[in-house]
Amino acid sequence: MRLLIALCAGGLFGAGLHVSGMTDTAKVQGFLDFFGAWDPTLAFVMGGAILPMAVAWQLTASRTPLAGGTFPAKPDPVLDRRLILGAVLFGAGWGLVGLCPGPSIASVSYGGAGGIVFLAAMILGMGLAPMAARRLDTNRAQA
Repeated sequence: MRLLIALCAGGLFGAGLHVSGMTDTAKVQGFLDFFGAWDPTLAFVMGGAILPMAVAWQLTASRTPLAGGTFPAKPDPVLDRRLILGAVLFGAGWGLVGLCPGPSIASVSYGGAGGIVFLAAMILGMGLAPMAARRLDTNRAQA
């Protein structure tokens, strides 16, 4: 049952990305072009996601998921070195290419070789990140 729910949620998310135009790299890069042809569409898409999620967090505080398990805890609001470095790397990749994880998976079906190369690089980066974090933590502890 959980896999069916995940499949439906992923399909709905992908359809939302496509309908809103967020799989179009030019539209995403247009949002980041504050001093040129700025496109505010992404702000409305983010608001359309953040507002319902804020309500959902409030409604699920004392409930359990229908498909079993537990809801995840609220994230820790601490701004540490790992969060800031990850945000900078994510933002750099997003700004340069116009894709983030969800749209990059969707772009594989129509994005040609560029979409596949980006997805492969993203997966490689996700695989290398824990190793790099351990190394940074080790170097920091030795200093």
